[in-house]
Amino acid sequence: MNRRPNPFGRSPFRPAMDRARFESLVAAALDEIPAKFRKLIENVNVMVEEDCPPGTNLLGIYHGVPYPHRSPASYGNYPPDVIVIYQRPIESISRSDEGIKDQVRDTVLHEVGHYFGLGETELREIERAVREQRKGDKT
Repeated sequence: MNRRPNPFGRSPFRPAMDRARFESLVAAALDEIPAKFRKLIENVNVMVEEDCPPGTNLLGIYHGVPYPHRSPASYGNYPPDVIVIYQRPIESISRSDEGIKDQVRDTVLHEVGHYFGLGETELREIERAVREQRKGDKT
């Protein structure tokens, strides 16, 4: 997922969260993935990093062999796949702790979607539907 560039660094008007709380939001977002999909996720390391690589504007990234491209004959000796969620970029586009929570959920869902081989167009449609459902749940 991408974010808009923030040329001014961290804003004093944007929320910041301690690392342990942010990591707990990532863990909770993983737990929200439906069980029928969660049980298919294996050999994946999910981690949090402070910031995205210089010159990028990422909220998260997936590195690995997508699930549909795996087979017992071709996947046996690969290192674990990695999903990285970037804390500072998520905080920089959020206006509240609740906004951080929602963005973490969206980013985790997006990167897990890449694990399952979904492309950007499919993921944007899913994210839009999830946001609409979330709005309905809050009213």
